[in-house]
Amino acid sequence: MGKKLVALCACPMGLAHTFMAAQSLEKAAKELGYEVKIETQGADGIQNELTLKDIKEADIIIHAVAVTPLDPDRFEGCDVHEITLQQAIKNAKSIIQEIEESMK
Repeated sequence: MGKKLVALCACPMGLAHTFMAAQSLEKAAKELGYEVKIETQGADGIQNELTLKDIKEADIIIHAVAVTPLDPDRFEGCDVHEITLQQAIKNAKSIIQEIEESMK
């Protein structure tokens, strides 16, 4: 069974930064060998919504947000790593590696 990473990206406008962060996290996660699923909460609503199963099976959960995400109760009791959208856009790979290191 492979490693799984799920992320949620959201910003106030939900236009460019949400999707840039999602793209950067997805690329970095795949490079590091993760199966990845990323939910975006943007101007077009919730896309690729994370299910409870997705969340429970994840090895790493990242919230790259500038607003409080919708339906945060889904993540209750989970170890969520919250970062900024800019961190996700600029340093996704190193952030994932730092999270991996902190889990050892």
